[in-house]
Amino acid sequence: MSDHPDSTATQNVISAARATDRRTQNEKPSTILLNSSDDVLIALRAIAVGETVSDGVVAIDPIPAGHKIARRRIDAGTAVRRYSSVIGVASATIAQGEHVHVHNLGMSDYSQDSNTFGQDVRPTPLASVQRTFNGYVRADGRVATRNYIGVLTSVNCSATAARMIADHFKGRLANYPNIDGVVALTHKSGCGLDARIDGIEALRRCIAGYAAHPNFAKVLMIGLGCEVSNLDGVLGGSAGDALVIQQSGGTAATVRAGIERLEASLERANNIQRTPVPASELKVALQCGGSDGYSGISANAALGAAVDLMVAHGGTAILSETTECYGAEHILTRRAVRREVGEKLAARVKWWDEFAASHGMEINNNPSPGNKAGGLTNIIEKSLGAMAKGGTTNLVEVYDYAERVTEKGLVFMDAPAFDPVGATAQVAGGANVLCFTTGRGSAFGCKPTPSLKLASNTPLYQRMPDDMDVNCGTILDGTETIEEAGTRIFDLILATASGQKTASERLGYGEEEFSPWDKGIML
Repeated sequence: MSDHPDSTATQNVISAARATDRRTQNEKPSTILLNSSDDVLIALRAIAVGETVSDGVVAIDPIPAGHKIARRRIDAGTAVRRYSSVIGVASATIAQGEHVHVHNLGMSDYSQDSNTFGQDVRPTPLASVQRTFNGYVRADGRVATRNYIGVLTSVNCSATAARMIADHFKGRLANYPNIDGVVALTHKSGCGLDARIDGIEALRRCIAGYAAHPNFAKVLMIGLGCEVSNLDGVLGGSAGDALVIQQSGGTAATVRAGIERLEASLERANNIQRTPVPASELKVALQCGGSDGYSGISANAALGAAVDLMVAHGGTAILSETTECYGAEHILTRRAVRREVGEKLAARVKWWDEFAASHGMEINNNPSPGNKAGGLTNIIEKSLGAMAKGGTTNLVEVYDYAERVTEKGLVFMDAPAFDPVGATAQVAGGANVLCFTTGRGSAFGCKPTPSLKLASNTPLYQRMPDDMDVNCGTILDGTETIEEAGTRIFDLILATASGQKTASERLGYGEEEFSPWDKGIML
């Protein structure tokens, strides 16, 4: 079934969320109507049976907060709309006031209309005054937001040695205040896989991208010596500071040598100061995890407004999570600056559809139990809300997993929707700040890149205050507009890039979350 909205649809998710802006602080409705053509209302709080809500609808089921309630009778087999877009088909007749969810809303077939590629491309508004942040400028001109020393591994077999080296420096950097820490980023792969498969190439791109990341003042590579993903393959034969356990006298000797090399680098790494740089040097990764029914209309929409501001300043935003484009990729392909850019994204979504089918799965398995408990019924509904993170500007390029990002503006990187795997790719691509929206509550960090956590609702922000940086529930509460929240997020991105610590940094997150995508069959 092909049932995409008309050419103005690319604004539907953002404009639907802005419906909340029209409420005054004195009005506390129980539901939101996102678009006049929608078949459902969204519950702003738990609604009891018999309660009258917007449009005179009487709830005939208990409706949990964030979930959908039918505005009118919907016959079985009829398309159901949210954001003025089809999110599925009624699998049974739904009465007015009934709870709309997995028990009565099924997936709809859809087809991408190739004739719409690029039809919504518009000139990008430019900021009249260029904002700045205080970053570290490396000798080669790369701009950093943090100043770490990294210990990376080519294979899991060298992970213990790498951690021993990094652990030596814990509590020993008091005389080096400009160094954020020595971190070991290890993984569970690197061998037992065919050297020709995509998974090995993805791993090599990840490690090479981290090795070249501006947020590292120094990187030491640790290998075993007989692995498939050896250091020469990762570094491409280029000169790099590396130790190979089998060639260095074993584990203890490698650890001693690694500590000596890093100790010799501390003074130089510490000898750097922050200086003002333009906001155009920002590369911000966009992630969402633990999403709920509010994510697409508060946190994601507010982050999208911040992205529009950042792109207007010449910065870069990296949207990802290809499996959360499914059924909503038209929102981006219609904004593709060139047809081949839109076709590249459509091809990646098709690859994922075929990849899932080849393993006896379907992409609609994507919404997690937590997503569903939060009100998201299927992948199309989830995708429509997820796309709001990308704002409204043009899509300028599509990148492979962990590929280096060179274009300015809104870009897309192919990756799974599992947050550590996707964020690892974005950081490998050069992201120097990460923004992570959540509705259910997610615990995450991504060293060496600082990660900001945006809560979709006020109860979450109040329930997990040590994990959340931004409360976007103000939009649902009617105390702030999406534009105001977006400006607040953009300001916080600049402050974070200037050195202000995030919640996840204060908690110590960011090393265990390094997770390159392993696509292969382990032999």
